[in-house]
Amino acid sequence: MKKILILPLLLFFLIQGSMAQTPKWVEKAKRAVFSVVTYDKNDKMLNTGNGFFVSEDGLALSDYTLFKGAERAVVITSEGKQMPVSLILGANDMYDVIKFRVAITEKKVPALIVAKTAPAVGADAWMLPYSTQKSIACVTGKVKEVSKVAGEYHYYTLGMQMKDKMVSCPVMNAEGQVFGIAQKSSGIDTVTTCYAAGAAFAMAQKISALSLGDAALKKIGIRKGLPETEDQALVYLFMASSSLSGDDYEKLLDDFIRQFPANADGYLRRANYYAAKGKDDQAWYDKAVADFNQALKVAQKKDDVYYNIGKLMYAYQLSKPEKTYKDWTYDTALQNVRQAIAIDPLPIYIQMEGDILFAQQDYAGALAAYEKVNASNIASPATFFSAAKTKELAKGDPKEVVALMDSCIARCPQPITADFAPYLLERAQMNMNAGQPRNAMLDYDAYHTAVKGEVNDVFYYYREQAALKARQFQRALDDIVKAIEMNPTDLTYQAEHAVVNLRVGRYEEAIQILNNILKADPKYAEAYRLLGLCQIQLKKTDEACGNFKKAKELGDPNVDELITKYCK
Repeated sequence: MKKILILPLLLFFLIQGSMAQTPKWVEKAKRAVFSVVTYDKNDKMLNTGNGFFVSEDGLALSDYTLFKGAERAVVITSEGKQMPVSLILGANDMYDVIKFRVAITEKKVPALIVAKTAPAVGADAWMLPYSTQKSIACVTGKVKEVSKVAGEYHYYTLGMQMKDKMVSCPVMNAEGQVFGIAQKSSGIDTVTTCYAAGAAFAMAQKISALSLGDAALKKIGIRKGLPETEDQALVYLFMASSSLSGDDYEKLLDDFIRQFPANADGYLRRANYYAAKGKDDQAWYDKAVADFNQALKVAQKKDDVYYNIGKLMYAYQLSKPEKTYKDWTYDTALQNVRQAIAIDPLPIYIQMEGDILFAQQDYAGALAAYEKVNASNIASPATFFSAAKTKELAKGDPKEVVALMDSCIARCPQPITADFAPYLLERAQMNMNAGQPRNAMLDYDAYHTAVKGEVNDVFYYYREQAALKARQFQRALDDIVKAIEMNPTDLTYQAEHAVVNLRVGRYEEAIQILNNILKADPKYAEAYRLLGLCQIQLKKTDEACGNFKKAKELGDPNVDELITKYCK
């Protein structure tokens, strides 16, 4: 009878001993562990796994593999409550860890404290499973090995058996702090050995300014968070503006403003985003104005805000809206820019003042602004070109216009590259206007070199005209022939070919060209006038006058003087 009682008694003491060894913190800590369900782009279940909260406001850790390919995810707490994953905040695919934020539905959630130091080899360790039951069972074992990861962080080999479905469960130290994230067992011994990535290492994962190009993060469709610092977040915003969809970019702007409410750049960027949408619905302009006003309230440099308001209104007017929104005019844009200048007369503000005045066709005012910019430290090929173009439109001395273009081109990289080559074309035309066709030819030649000969028929036509005025007749002939080869149906080029032949005394060749033009278009008035000029040179006055008359009938504006001179 005594022997029968001994076995139950031993079992009782064993159970009591096991329960006594279970730390008191386990029951509370296990409530921080949750289940994760991820879904693919078709909203079908992709993976299930575990994770745990590390802050009461919803910061959490899990394994990267669980989220790879996911478009959305939810967590299910130990109490059975579902909450969506709102943001991915960092990941490392090599060590299979991920940090994310959960949109919690309560004021706070149970969370684990991440251990600041690594446990020693031989220290006790506990792995907490996800459970909706009141049971506080957990796996116990020892730390067998501690390896360094990324310098200051750790990776652990544990002497414990990891049960099924415990990947990404927290591994705890004796103080009830989480030091590891359980990983899938591998190798020969999976019965007594398992592994854990350092929780501190997982916490160190973050979004940086360059995370938009991170291959691991790009494989997750869930929205990403912002970098933690303002400077990094601003760079991230800039890069995201050209890579995210409109809706995702708007959400990112909202996130930035929530994260950095005192940073005016967030409001300015969102105002610009709203303004771009205002073309379809002017209510978006109201939102842009509200953001501009908020930017002015929080900005330390209000001049920057005034400048950006003016810049946006200027761009808005350049788009030629059918109906102007409220006071978004050039005048209001100018007023804002001048408020910026009054606070701090930065050259970039003065440049914008010049651009607005130029758009208003106040060329004298624009030129005065551009001249100030050209005397500043931001003088560039573009600013000198603006000044040259303004002076040209203001009917300034053509040689002074060319001088400004000389300054423009002098500031270009030498030898001039294809990116800056258009300035050579502009100066070529300005040289033509200044009566300097030989200099124009040099500019056309330099352009041809800069673009490595990749030019079109129009280029050859313009260079031919410069050569003709410079009395470089053979070059003129060569260029107009190339223009015709590239575009044989353009009768303007063929007429110009006839003009060059006429100038060098090749009258019969010119007549043949002109007759071919008239076969193609019997109403080409200029061809009759040019044909008449050839016939005058060949002493065929009657025929010439007949062609002059035909040119006049077809509306040629340049033939009257010829009729007066030769056809009395």
